[in-house]
Amino acid sequence: MTQAAEDAAQAVLPEGAEAVLPEGAEPILPEEAESALPEELVALLTGRLDVRADAGELSGGTTFESLGLDSLSLMEFVVAAEEEYGIVLPADALDLRPSSTLGEAARAFAHAR
Repeated sequence: MTQAAEDAAQAVLPEGAEAVLPEGAEPILPEEAESALPEELVALLTGRLDVRADAGELSGGTTFESLGLDSLSLMEFVVAAEEEYGIVLPADALDLRPSSTLGEAARAFAHAR
């Protein structure tokens, strides 16, 4: 974990707690959690997957689970993204879990084409 990520994690964790990320997961820094999500990602969530939320309510730190999406919904999300935008999402996009964040999905979108 980078020093900036460790500092960010320690800023929100109780004293003495240690940040533990799943293998291969990249931490989301506070500034990334609040950054705007790609319009395509928001359109897929609200249009194809019927997520009931305004774009302003969604952030990089929002989890798929908090939106009521399960693992089957995530596979639909990946297929819809590839069909709708003619992109090929990287293999790690297939590792999305309900506990994954929209920020992680946005990074997968950024690496697709």
